[in-house]
Amino acid sequence: MRIGELSAATGASARSLRYYEEQGLLGSQRGAGGQRHYPDSAVERVGLIRTLLAAGLSSATIRDVLPCVADASARTPWLTDRLGVELTRVEAQMEELRRTRDILAGLVRDYAVDQR
Repeated sequence: MRIGELSAATGASARSLRYYEEQGLLGSQRGAGGQRHYPDSAVERVGLIRTLLAAGLSSATIRDVLPCVADASARTPWLTDRLGVELTRVEAQMEELRRTRDILAGLVRDYAVDQR
């Protein structure tokens, strides 16, 4: 399938698909005119890439874990450990955001003007 068809099938923009390819996350064959052609399996792969991006993983991390995530027979304790590291990173970010929210909420209370 061509890039426009893959885009329509997955909801990912053509620009995103080209980015995934540049990052080594997605492969294509080039036709005689230089157009990209993707296998039908690319639809599932793009869905997986988008899920991993939504989980907060960088494209470099996705490149590392994608072979294990995409193939159940390739899953090892390394994958669990690697995803655990990412979970810890996200939880630390969430805690930092909670602290930031608490400080900002305090400032709103402290500097609130009576608007009657």
